[in-house]
Amino acid sequence: MTLHNYDWLLFDADETLFSFDAFVGLQHMFQAYGVTFQAHDYSEYQALNKPLWDAYQAGQIDAKSLQRQRFAQWAAKLEVSADELNSAFLTAMAHICKPLEGARELLEQARTAAKVGIVTNGFTELQEARLQQTGLRDLVDLVVISEQVGVAKPDPRIFDHALQKMQQSARERVLMTGDNPHSDVLGAQRSGLHACWLNRHAESFPLAEPPHYTVTSLPELQAVLTEV
Repeated sequence: MTLHNYDWLLFDADETLFSFDAFVGLQHMFQAYGVTFQAHDYSEYQALNKPLWDAYQAGQIDAKSLQRQRFAQWAAKLEVSADELNSAFLTAMAHICKPLEGARELLEQARTAAKVGIVTNGFTELQEARLQQTGLRDLVDLVVISEQVGVAKPDPRIFDHALQKMQQSARERVLMTGDNPHSDVLGAQRSGLHACWLNRHAESFPLAEPPHYTVTSLPELQAVLTEV
């Protein structure tokens, strides 16, 4: 695998290009409401949030339903709207966000031989804010966000949408890299793209069909892509 094998390099956003520490983000957000958000609060939040994300990625609920339902209990408790809490959370996440190690260098190198895109199940308000804040926006040719498309990875339709915007017909010349085996790797495989799993935590791949490539870090991916 080298950069010259691909016309486009697509990346997931959360935990692929950007750090995503939701607990810290929630702590920052709730401080403004006079709440000390603790570990047990986060466990309760995740018990609600994770099934909502699973339902969202399965196409069973839309983005707005996810955003409102995950904060409905806190909204009632604090006597504010769930939309307000969700927006405050996304603002906090953008504020604390940092690119993962090697992200900038990888994108800069990738652009010397291919075009670069992001395909994410995240939300527009957060994705656009942190791309600008981190200075990575100018290194990306295309950003496809599930909230705008109306379907989420691993649904092939979000990749079809991206390919149409890319004007790319040769799917085998597109590499999708992400940390989630189901949404990123399986989604790419279903769409006829090459897939790279960013396995930062040395886990076993949980699906039957392995990805084309597995790396443990973005610098490792950059090294592999620039091999001659």
